[in-house]
Amino acid sequence: MHILFTRPLEDSHEMILKFQSLGHNVSHLPLIEIEGIKINLVNFSDFKGIIFTSSNAIKYLDIKNIDKKINCFCVGASTEKKARAVGFQNVFAAEGNINNLKELILQNFNMSEGKLLYVSGEIISGNLDEQLISKGYNVERVINYKANAIIKYDENFIENLKSKMPEVVYIYSQNSAINFLKVIKDYQLETLWMNTNLMCIGEKTSSILNEIKWKKIFLFNPGEEEFLLYKI
Repeated sequence: MHILFTRPLEDSHEMILKFQSLGHNVSHLPLIEIEGIKINLVNFSDFKGIIFTSSNAIKYLDIKNIDKKINCFCVGASTEKKARAVGFQNVFAAEGNINNLKELILQNFNMSEGKLLYVSGEIISGNLDEQLISKGYNVERVINYKANAIIKYDENFIENLKSKMPEVVYIYSQNSAINFLKVIKDYQLETLWMNTNLMCIGEKTSSILNEIKWKKIFLFNPGEEEFLLYKI
């Protein structure tokens, strides 16, 4: 099966190797570049819990002054892996989406314990901080990275893609979906996806690409990529 991954290579490398080992033909077309954003000095001792909705939030955060025993809430397995790798000890991981993460926090962190620090990118798929605040929690959101669209692509790669279109494409964010739609239009690929299954994280992400005719559209959580292949 021909599969197209669209995350930056750092985030896709393990998945690419895994799928290749399963005998799939894997192509890689990164749609965004991640850039760290300088944040104001944070007094981490003011917080009793910290929330990460992506591994990039951990990557671009200066964690040397954070108590690694703080309750650390992660959206999914890859973020949990990154959190543990940098030293966090009390890590709670949801099953890859914001709703599960919210429930995980509600079950494992009492609002009376103190403030929560939510570290995220510039654009998020769900307003987790607002949802928790509406439940009575004290949450402060800090934005420490942004996603920049990649502007120029290898013409040879695009021509090769036209000659052998992927049967599966994975899209991981609204930013990626927006740029993927631009790539499709810029290179006049609109009519070539009728035999391609589109795999998206969340309905907001998939809705951006609804104007393209796909074979099927599936919603998934990170970690379910291989499982989805068996549903095709």
